[in-house]
Amino acid sequence: MEEKNKEIELIEDEINKYREEINKTGEEQKSLKNEIQILQTRASKLKSEISLTNKQIDSTNFVIQKLKIEIENKNEQIENSKKSLAEILRKLDEEESRSLIEILLAHNSLSDFFVNIERMEYLQKDINANLADLKILKNEFEENQTQKDAEKNKLEQLQDNLGDQKELVGINKQQKDNLLKQTQNKEQNYKKILEDKIAKKELFLSELADLEAQLQIEIDPDSIPSAGTGILGYPLSEVSLLSCWNGGGEFQNCVTQFFGNTPFATQNPQVYGGKGHNGVDFRASVGEKVFAASGGVIESTGNTDEIRGCYSYGKWVLIKHNNGLSTLYAHLSLIKVNQGQQVSRGQIIGYSGETGYATGPHLHFTVYATQGVKIMRLGDIKTITNCANARIPIADKKAYLNPLSYF
Repeated sequence: MEEKNKEIELIEDEINKYREEINKTGEEQKSLKNEIQILQTRASKLKSEISLTNKQIDSTNFVIQKLKIEIENKNEQIENSKKSLAEILRKLDEEESRSLIEILLAHNSLSDFFVNIERMEYLQKDINANLADLKILKNEFEENQTQKDAEKNKLEQLQDNLGDQKELVGINKQQKDNLLKQTQNKEQNYKKILEDKIAKKELFLSELADLEAQLQIEIDPDSIPSAGTGILGYPLSEVSLLSCWNGGGEFQNCVTQFFGNTPFATQNPQVYGGKGHNGVDFRASVGEKVFAASGGVIESTGNTDEIRGCYSYGKWVLIKHNNGLSTLYAHLSLIKVNQGQQVSRGQIIGYSGETGYATGPHLHFTVYATQGVKIMRLGDIKTITNCANARIPIADKKAYLNPLSYF
């Protein structure tokens, strides 16, 4: 078991090195060469993650088998203890079924009589001792059974993760194939595609901001929880709420863009319509698990990439929580939930990616006042760039809330 744990630690170190390499390359100037390098490194990272999950599955199976043996042994000890206790009770019953006079007359002397009385006392002590042992065995048996059930649940989750990781490998390969096909492996073609994507992203967000500015949805202030720590959990693991370039860079998932009129939003009014950034962007490599920030119901999911030329949220999930808040998770690579599904805090709902208008892997996380957000088909309101058939969350501007106020 110790050897298995060492192997797992080595693979985890390897994955972290790949993650650091991807982040470093991602911060360099956008180029076809760098993009291909990222995709190749990501493929190696995903391969290592599959290896890690297989090791974890082996380790979990080993623990389950060990617990099975312990449970069988405990069950056998319990049965033996029951038989022993039954025999003691039978002997004691035989002794107690006779009167003291009968017992006295059955012995040749008072000395033998008192020896028999002492034997009965020993039998009673044996009963108490056996009952205490039986209670301990029963508790240990139940603990082992609980551990076994927990390990079985863990095994099911690992097997599910393994299936997801294999799917992500296919997505990564398809992305690389598409990139090479579209660019014909030429840098100038890549630059042109990137510029076109950024331009369409800016146009979409600008028109969306104008549209949302016209919405007037009544929101009851009392329906929104007061700002406070722990109201929402982190949507990713190993999160820093500091900027990746100002204290948070050592963490796996730090903030690349804050909420509101940040310097980037102010310097790029054409992107955010002068209204500021409507959520928080976390640096997240493709394939990082994304968790529900709180319990609730999946209000809707979508994939704007299915509409040719529409650069929006890509694959997204909207959760309606029980506290008056709703949360959006955008640019996912893989969605693991369905509309109407109940989810619990910390449950995996998908994996981070770079779908939609993302020009690099990250998680876009938005918090809404539930009363102020709706799922709409954009073409039913207004023709927006190439996204008329896209269904996405649309909100009154005052429905947007700062996520950092609720972590």
